[in-house]
Amino acid sequence: MTAGSTGTAGSAFTDVLAGVAAFAGTPTGYAFAGDARRIDGADGAADAARLKAGATYRSSLPRDGTLYYRLDLDAVSATYVSVTAVPRPGGEVTAVDGIRVSLRDADGGACDSGTANFGAARSPRPVTAWAKREVFTGATRCQEAGAYYLVVERSRPQDSPPDAWDLELTTAAEPGLTRTPTRNTPETWDSATPEPPEGTPVRRRGGDGFAGAVPVGEGAWRDDIRPGQTLFYKVPLDWGRQVYATAELDATAEGSGYATAALQLALHNPVRGRVDSAGTGYSGRPATVGLDPVPPVAYDNRYAVAGRVSAMRFAGSYYLVAHLAEQVADGFGDGPFTLTLRVRLLGTAGAGPGYAGEPVPRDLFTVTGADRVATAPRDEGGDGTGDLAMKAAAVGGIGTGSLLLAGLGVWTVVARRRGA
Repeated sequence: MTAGSTGTAGSAFTDVLAGVAAFAGTPTGYAFAGDARRIDGADGAADAARLKAGATYRSSLPRDGTLYYRLDLDAVSATYVSVTAVPRPGGEVTAVDGIRVSLRDADGGACDSGTANFGAARSPRPVTAWAKREVFTGATRCQEAGAYYLVVERSRPQDSPPDAWDLELTTAAEPGLTRTPTRNTPETWDSATPEPPEGTPVRRRGGDGFAGAVPVGEGAWRDDIRPGQTLFYKVPLDWGRQVYATAELDATAEGSGYATAALQLALHNPVRGRVDSAGTGYSGRPATVGLDPVPPVAYDNRYAVAGRVSAMRFAGSYYLVAHLAEQVADGFGDGPFTLTLRVRLLGTAGAGPGYAGEPVPRDLFTVTGADRVATAPRDEGGDGTGDLAMKAAAVGGIGTGSLLLAGLGVWTVVARRRGA
């Protein structure tokens, strides 16, 4: 098993614990991966600590300063790095503030860069930027094996809050193909906006971080959300499948006013790269935000100019991230508010591109049996955690007794915290 990969059973058990923890109470803040390794960013390339493909790390970004991390890459695999910055709740942030990441070769030449900002709501929340090193026939930059550097800094340090931000960093490697890539332009696809699925939403409690993202499939799903909270879901997508999603916020009889860009919905790919995002304001009446249509998952999408097309480049779990701005509480109270996700899946699952090796982590670009079971709708009367846990345990090979012991352990910790 490759570094950073837990396998099907481990993935199912992680989902089980995420569901139990979410059921224990409203998530507060961002939940970092339990296996994330602590690492310090360096002030320059010479002292940069090494990141390994498939691993997850925790670090910290000061307001002023640029951090360096080292990666040792081969001359065959594509490499993806993502950085999630987590500011403290209640802090002052600006619309253009956020993080900037870049991947550079040993000479300081840029391979790729990305940014993520807080946007018009100016609400502190987890924001994620990604960068990549790709290997192309005929390319001249960033193609050799050797040392590369991930560089992380704030987008607008002069306007940024003084507190350090926590960081979660992930790295992934995509193998080459058994054939020579043709670099074809992506095929034409139907870009019409599909109709969201109707029907009574099924309760499915959202996770509070990428690592604890709760699986959903096609259908309508509901949860409670409070101002300042961010919920994470994941949607397994095979090669050839297409996803469309909307988020709805119910009306409230309390308060008045208008919150700009109050409800945010974003789609991220399996390496946490942002595909698309959208937002809408809130005036106390029902509000809906929908993502623009994206193409079916295809290897050749990576050759597209448009970023939202290029990001749909591999199969695996795509993430839906919903955030309710802190400022909503100023006019409408602390909630909770009812959030409904409507997810539409289109297209027919097909074969992959023919990788010459295994990705790192191993199952990153795969839809597993556990994924298919976990995304199935259940009775609306359930709490959204129990039957999911049992099904995941069955698929993952986890004994029911072990599952119950783990659940009781979580409940014990929660009870102790509440009694403190």
